[in-house]
Amino acid sequence: MFFNANIFASSLAVLMATCLAGSALAFQESPMLTEQVKAGKLPPVEQRLPEKPTVLKAAEVGKYGGNWQRAYKGPGDRWGPTKLMEERVVKWSQKPGGPLGLVPGYISSYSVSEDSREFTFTLLKGLKWSDGEPVTTEDVRFWYDDVFMNKDLLASIDQTLAPGGKPMKLEVVDEQTFKVKFDEPYVYFLEILAKDSTGDPSLDRPSFLFPKHYLKQFNNKYASEDELKAAAAKFGVEKWTDLWGSKGAATAWWQNPDLPVITAWKIEKPAPGDVVTMVRNPYYYAVDQAGNQLPYIDRISHKLFSDQEAFNLMIVQGQIDMQMRYVEPQDFTFYKENEEKGGYKVHRWTQAQTWSLVPNLNVKDEVLRGLFETSDFREALSVAIDRETVNELIFSGLAEARQASPVSGSPNFDPDLEKHWAEYDPDKANALLDGIGLDKRDGEGFRLRPDGKRLSIVVEMEHSNGPKTMEIVAANYKDIGVELLPRIIDRTQWDANRDNNEFQMQWYPFDRLSVVAADPRIMMGNDSYAHQYYIWYTTKGADGIEPPADHPIRTLFADWDKAAKAADRKEADAALNDLIKTFVTQGWVIGVVGELPAISVVKNNFMNFPDDLIEDDITRGIGLGATQQMWMAQ
Repeated sequence: MFFNANIFASSLAVLMATCLAGSALAFQESPMLTEQVKAGKLPPVEQRLPEKPTVLKAAEVGKYGGNWQRAYKGPGDRWGPTKLMEERVVKWSQKPGGPLGLVPGYISSYSVSEDSREFTFTLLKGLKWSDGEPVTTEDVRFWYDDVFMNKDLLASIDQTLAPGGKPMKLEVVDEQTFKVKFDEPYVYFLEILAKDSTGDPSLDRPSFLFPKHYLKQFNNKYASEDELKAAAAKFGVEKWTDLWGSKGAATAWWQNPDLPVITAWKIEKPAPGDVVTMVRNPYYYAVDQAGNQLPYIDRISHKLFSDQEAFNLMIVQGQIDMQMRYVEPQDFTFYKENEEKGGYKVHRWTQAQTWSLVPNLNVKDEVLRGLFETSDFREALSVAIDRETVNELIFSGLAEARQASPVSGSPNFDPDLEKHWAEYDPDKANALLDGIGLDKRDGEGFRLRPDGKRLSIVVEMEHSNGPKTMEIVAANYKDIGVELLPRIIDRTQWDANRDNNEFQMQWYPFDRLSVVAADPRIMMGNDSYAHQYYIWYTTKGADGIEPPADHPIRTLFADWDKAAKAADRKEADAALNDLIKTFVTQGWVIGVVGELPAISVVKNNFMNFPDDLIEDDITRGIGLGATQQMWMAQ
């Protein structure tokens, strides 16, 4: 089982007791920081930690030092480094093989009112930014008043933070305590925070903490027009608003070494570059059970690579100390065969995702859009795929043929949904296509669209398993008269095409299938099969594309609205399960294979790496393993 709501209270009690115990510990620090203290560049460790620092119990008390070597794919590949060190107000926690639960992050406590309308959070007393400045509720107020509610920066607020169209409200109680309030009950709010309340300063998510003392110089509530123009010029952007957001020149930790953070590491040498480096944060708020300030590892280096073959060669040559991202299940045998040569071991978690074809219901090609919006066409594309062959030839039989639906172990798992339109039946696919009028073909046997053009679909991919998988799928589709044209692109272009509605179909691991309530947006079309419809929904029609009046996606939106204001979890779960059922049975996303192992390579001297956890975007990937307590034997 992935998730247990009853774990909330017990996890909180355990962590709170641990925090209190921490106050009696004698604290130690990395030798690299001791040198800075002796040089007068840093105050002593006791003055850098909160009064009662969070105690993160390490699997084994580690030793300081080391440069953790991993790889990255370019400036657009910020999510790998991000997930190594995100900090949230509450976050997912899991013991190997156990259920997921929530524990406090950079707070000492939290509480929820009986009607789930009011959520109270208390910051750790003495918490500091990486530059030594105090973290207080003024930083929370700044994020809410001057960023989140600033129309110049954020034109609309995502529906997950504005249930019923009413944005969450903030009340600052004192320097440490703040409350978040909703007009209606919101039983899923903590799960949503655990996925999205990160140290990454995206404007529309509940980050809560923005360093006011640094960022106010880039904010129109504090800086003059001339000062903002000068700042934009300094960072090489067109206007001051381009300084903001998760990709903003000034506010993105990935790009700006001067940005204060509360994460275990901070950027030292940013992208682009052959090697991007991160260095430990001397003010990080957590210690291990022996009082050693975390993290154990001093630096993390991300070396640029271009293709999967180059990355795999780095692994075999011992250039990767630990990595999960881009360690692909289809190369499992290769990794195992080279363990001794590379000086590493292969470890396995469980992926809560399904590799899928994602058609764009909002594609600009009107004829293709009409086909994608036709249920029989989507069903034909789904049942035409020989999933078992894909599994055996591409994924070494490690996956299972399935639809894009909640995975086993999820509270939302349904075995019937898992198999919906997932049985290989090319005869049925051909009959479905004939039945919707696509019965004319050209000289090569490909069907003709209603406008007389060949029925071709361009599928974009940026993952290494894409080309070989699409060879199989393209052959399957040729059997039903549909031409599939695979196109390899890099991650930066991938994101841009999705944001700008410039793609027909994409191939990627459709995730967030463990605890759906934590982020239902991908099932609702966000950054997915109907991004423009979702924008229309979340902006209340101010932007995006309005779905037709009878479009079933409106049912999804209504179900989420119902779940978001449900009086109790039972009612909310019922509405959420209705949303999931509509999403899967409509077949908007074409799942192929899923429930693969999440593979990691871990050098023999890389310690405290846990096994048997859940890898999902919801659980924040590798971050669930608590990278702060991992260490390198020298």
